[in-house]
Amino acid sequence: MSAARNLAARESSGDWLAFLDSDDEWLPEKLETQIQLIEENPDCAIVHSEELWVRNGVRVNPMKKHEKQGGWIFEKCLPLCCISPSASLVKKSVFDDMGGFNESFPVCEDYDLWLRICSQHPVAFSEKPLIVKYGGHDDQLSKKYFAMDYWRVKALKPFLENPKLSLQQKTQVANTIVEKGTVLLKGYKKHHNLKDHDEVQQIVESAQQFIDAL
Repeated sequence: MSAARNLAARESSGDWLAFLDSDDEWLPEKLETQIQLIEENPDCAIVHSEELWVRNGVRVNPMKKHEKQGGWIFEKCLPLCCISPSASLVKKSVFDDMGGFNESFPVCEDYDLWLRICSQHPVAFSEKPLIVKYGGHDDQLSKKYFAMDYWRVKALKPFLENPKLSLQQKTQVANTIVEKGTVLLKGYKKHHNLKDHDEVQQIVESAQQFIDAL
């Protein structure tokens, strides 16, 4: 999926990139509303929006942890992905500077990219829902990959040494790694997954050393 998106981005000629996943739907005023927000927020690198969620044909309300917002939201993006690709409009020059989606990530590639962008740029946000997300079907990637936080921990690791982050931001990164990693390690021990266990343990130990040195 990342490779397909990156290829499309390379072939594009516009200044902004818009994505649409196969199980999502744009509402009619999606692009018009976001273009207006770009004009009002010329420094933004991403414009995204509120969403409508439908699960197995039934409208559901997102939980508090899925709350969307704009501005400098790097810290808000640490626990989980706060921007849906289908709801986003991304500045192409920034997308290119960041290297696009990480093609080695089978999932959480959006989480990884938004972290990289939001660590350096503000985002604009529409409180008006501009997409519908349909879920509950059997072929969702979130059902295929159960240890999603493994990829989030891998995405967080480079930020511990990112010179552009403040000490407070790095501390929040380290705390998030320890929190997510500790849960993963318990699961790996239970299921005898030694390969991923050792990798995650090294990342968690590095984060804990950062915290202890404060």
